[in-house]
Amino acid sequence: MSFAGVDFLGIEDMLSEDERAVRDLVRGFVDEDVLPIIEECAYEGRFPKELIPKMAAMNLFGSTISEYGLPGLNNVAYGLITEELERGDSGLRSFVSVQSSLVMYPIFTYGSRGQKDRWIPALSKGEKIGCFGLTEPDFGSNPAGMRTVAKKDGSDWILNGAKAWITNGSIADVAVVWAKVGDANGPVRGFLVEKGMKGFTTPEHRMKMSLRASVTSQLVFEDVRVPAESLLPGAEGLKGPLSCLTQARYGISWGALGSAMATYTCALDYAKSRKQFKDRPIASHQMVQAKFAFMITEITKGQLLALRLGRMKDAGTMKPEHVSMVKRNNVWVARECAKLAREILGANGISGEYPVFRHLANIESVFTYEGTHDIHTLVLGQAVTGIPSYNPPME
Repeated sequence: MSFAGVDFLGIEDMLSEDERAVRDLVRGFVDEDVLPIIEECAYEGRFPKELIPKMAAMNLFGSTISEYGLPGLNNVAYGLITEELERGDSGLRSFVSVQSSLVMYPIFTYGSRGQKDRWIPALSKGEKIGCFGLTEPDFGSNPAGMRTVAKKDGSDWILNGAKAWITNGSIADVAVVWAKVGDANGPVRGFLVEKGMKGFTTPEHRMKMSLRASVTSQLVFEDVRVPAESLLPGAEGLKGPLSCLTQARYGISWGALGSAMATYTCALDYAKSRKQFKDRPIASHQMVQAKFAFMITEITKGQLLALRLGRMKDAGTMKPEHVSMVKRNNVWVARECAKLAREILGANGISGEYPVFRHLANIESVFTYEGTHDIHTLVLGQAVTGIPSYNPPME
């Protein structure tokens, strides 16, 4: 059965025909190709690589880029793509988000013409996979504390350090790696580190209970020699990687609503058919209806926030703190919807026969990555008061 969507206030009317067409294309892909296999993939801890060519054929990688034969979609259309993908699984949306926002975006924005010509077409076709190396074992919310260092050696760079919790790490052909140049006090620069370089290894994070249909790895650099042409020439300082995170967080702001829609719809269908106490559906019970009233209200508010954010991004008026507000809110909404849906399904809420617990586990990771809920709270606090609460203040 095809997904009918969740649209209590008629927000569909605020989308253009082209935006709806993109959304419907990805919606059909999720219904036909993702949902039939994703529970088994998550149970097995396997990323569905077989879906990569299909996603590439739909131009889902780097879809907002207008060069290299890519469609140059607006940001609302891209948001709708991530929303539908995360309705399938957060790990699938993460894959597209990393490929597009954290790999293709920095190469396209900060790379040389040679770097762009080499990597953008291959990444867009899914012939090459990328990952983004910023987070370290001891530094997540404070990227300025990173210990990965690149030192000049002739015309080359020698890279030492480690990154952690990297989506796509062990299957990536190229890693966009951020390191301090010279020493721990040097400026941050970006490097394109290729699979197979001597001293570069990518051990996977094992025993994950969340994002099981996604590859998550460490990146370890032991005297990795990186040629001069692998340095991203247009990025210096933390503004480079943080700008990439803003792009990714934007997609998450929409994607989380897809997870919320999936758990809400599953719970609603279940509550209408599950009967208890005098053969009445549990959807007729006041406490269950209160849960649905909360869920549909919060999803609708999240949809309006995401749509406004997308229109601002297309108009060039979006600021990072705007993204923090919507990422923070919408992931929280998805988390609350997943918890309530689990309650409504009762014991069945933990069964792989339904998608609820998989989404509940996944959203716990999304609640943390790309800026924790608390960090985005502090970003908003600084935006409205003008006073940073970080010690020391973040750049």
